[in-house]
Amino acid sequence: RLKIALCQIDPVVGDIAGNTGKIIAARTEAAKAGADLCVFCELVICGYPPEDLVARAAFQRDCRNAVYELAKATADGGPAMIVGSPWKEGEALYNAALLLDGGEIKAVRRKVRLPNY
Repeated sequence: RLKIALCQIDPVVGDIAGNTGKIIAARTEAAKAGADLCVFCELVICGYPPEDLVARAAFQRDCRNAVYELAKATADGGPAMIVGSPWKEGEALYNAALLLDGGEIKAVRRKVRLPNY
């Protein structure tokens, strides 16, 4: 049996450190409830919609560092997490969902169908 916690926090656009803190707090509560997996919303790391912030190299770096920090937190044997974040691979920048478990990033899935405004 797999117990999944749908973690609906209120991320603030651009507040990567604050959002990371909210994610950790939600994971802690989900662990107390016996969750095996915590699922967070699209772009939870940076808040939605990040608009032009995603074009900044420092912003991309800070988002990536937050994902690594959260991945390390899963080394405690608690619930795995799926988080959304901007994710750079080479020169390409993606809106990605990342599976974090056992202290590392286990999988990355890139959004394929982007809205056309």
